[in-house]
Amino acid sequence: MTEIKNSDREIHLFRVRLTAVVAFVFICFGALVARFVWLQVIKHSDYAALAEDNRIAIVPIVPTRGLILDRHGVVMARNYSAYTLEITPSKLQNSLDSVIDELATLVAIEPKDRKRFKTLLADSKNFESVPLRTRLTDDEVARFSAQRFRFPGVEVQARLFRQYPLGELASHVIGFIGRINQKEADEIEDREDANNYNGTDHIGKEGLEKSYERELHGVTGYEKVIKTAGGRAVSTLSRTEATPGNNLILSIDVELQKVIEEAFGEWRGALVAIEPSTGDVLAYVSRPGYDPNLFVDGIDAQSWNELNTSLDRPMVNRPLSGTYPPGSTFKPYMALAALELGLRTPGWSIRDPGFFTLAGHRFNDDRPGGHGTVNLFTSIVASCDTYYYQLGNEMGIDAIHDFMKPFGFGQKTGIDLEHEKEGVLPSRQWKMERFKNNKAAQKWFGGDTISISIGNGFNSYTVLQMAHAIATLANDGVVMKPHLVKMIEDSATHARTPTVAKESARIPLKQENIDMVKRAMVGVTTEGTGRIAFANAGYISGGKTGTAQVVGLRRGEKYNARMLGERLRDNALYIAFAPADHPTIAIAMVAENAGFGAAVAAPIVRKALDYYLLGKRPSDKNTIKVPKDDAEPVPLEELKAEAAPGGDLHKPGAESPGNKE
Repeated sequence: MTEIKNSDREIHLFRVRLTAVVAFVFICFGALVARFVWLQVIKHSDYAALAEDNRIAIVPIVPTRGLILDRHGVVMARNYSAYTLEITPSKLQNSLDSVIDELATLVAIEPKDRKRFKTLLADSKNFESVPLRTRLTDDEVARFSAQRFRFPGVEVQARLFRQYPLGELASHVIGFIGRINQKEADEIEDREDANNYNGTDHIGKEGLEKSYERELHGVTGYEKVIKTAGGRAVSTLSRTEATPGNNLILSIDVELQKVIEEAFGEWRGALVAIEPSTGDVLAYVSRPGYDPNLFVDGIDAQSWNELNTSLDRPMVNRPLSGTYPPGSTFKPYMALAALELGLRTPGWSIRDPGFFTLAGHRFNDDRPGGHGTVNLFTSIVASCDTYYYQLGNEMGIDAIHDFMKPFGFGQKTGIDLEHEKEGVLPSRQWKMERFKNNKAAQKWFGGDTISISIGNGFNSYTVLQMAHAIATLANDGVVMKPHLVKMIEDSATHARTPTVAKESARIPLKQENIDMVKRAMVGVTTEGTGRIAFANAGYISGGKTGTAQVVGLRRGEKYNARMLGERLRDNALYIAFAPADHPTIAIAMVAENAGFGAAVAAPIVRKALDYYLLGKRPSDKNTIKVPKDDAEPVPLEELKAEAAPGGDLHKPGAESPGNKE
């Protein structure tokens, strides 16, 4: 049977389908028109801005870091320009190792460069450029530039580098800068001035470079440039110049610093010299030191290992974080306390048999048979232990603590460096807290006080604290905060702002008592334990020798340096002020394991005072070693013209057999 077609039905179905297709086409076309209107009319300004942003880049201009100069204008930290070969890992088309191997055919790349690069790469982000070689020669720059098309992701950049032209000299004062690591980057992101570090690769790591980072860094500028699709800048639209960092004018006298560091020779130790009336730190010595230039580009593994494993611990900032018992340099303050508290008068004397007995225990003086009749003056001049054993026993530990605290013993001085240690000014309360997990050890014994009275026992202070204390004594009890930065110089106006303008406090002391102690300290240099070191000095100074234990001795055991390892021998100390009638310099120092203070420490201080007061120096050399990259030493006059910018090292012994001067 043949099926009869329904033409009307088929035509209707065709028309429905055609209508649906046409409607679909019109809907799609309408959607396209609507989208076109949305993009080209309604959102035109937004997308035009995005397109402009893709064409225009904001490039940060890193500010020039401020200079650091000594009090006479000698440059201690400066900047220089050099070319750097840098790699951006995200832009490489080949493997990193193969790219470096190819670059090595054009530019000298040593194994230490590769190691440093990998270390820096681990601390950076993938899209950041990382330096492979710094300080390229002109020939190396030319060779790479001719072949640059072969190395996408590799650029030669002109960078400013930090340089420390004096090398190790005052290295613990200046510190150093280094590349920003991830931890520091995270900390910067949380700061209010985070945008000021856009484009910045380095930051202060130690010393004044760290503590004055915000002053030295400056203000970042910005440049608006037109770039190609490949990201290369082709023209500049506008530019906001960066503001250089401020310059630091230090209180340090570089020549005095040099004389002292040379005087130390091979001895380890620390010395701080302060101008009593201002708190200016004239010299700040930590021996041995290190070359801060090693850290600027990223220190190599071998050098870092040598510094960290050295028994001499050159990275330790000894005046700031090394703590030592003061030995007999503590006695002038004990004598002053006795006068102020009414426990002694200048004429009051004892008969010294050469020992002091307490609760059946005998504390020996260093001189068998004793010093004979001893008053306050001779107790300091001859450094009589027995006098202070008896005095300390009468005074008691809490009175000693309360009198010494205003002088800064066991207190942070507030100097403008980070990581200062407090040290230990002992008291009953301190011992209870120190041994809180051992009740038997919390009790304060009379023997503890005896040892403390001659500067041993639990006493533990930084050389900076000792220098601050003698500066305060020399300044008749007027306390000036010690500081290394004397003035901050504005980079734009060159105006200089003093960092410390006023006294911090005044210790209420009777002038006649201060004068008495000072006279006795003058006696140390004219007829006492320091007389040999200061013979024919040409000026009058006050001083006090000291010798302090590194390890305690067993009861009845006699100290014999020859029987001890070199690093277990006594420390040599000396404190001084000069001129005696109007002190302009106060010094405290320690020479580790050097033995008698009179034999080692006093002669070093003598050389420092000779130069500072008389202009005498041990040698006629007038140059200072500079980094290895410089061919010749830099004369100090040239550097002046250019500016026109942890833990306890020793633990005290438990008891003392007496100090040896």
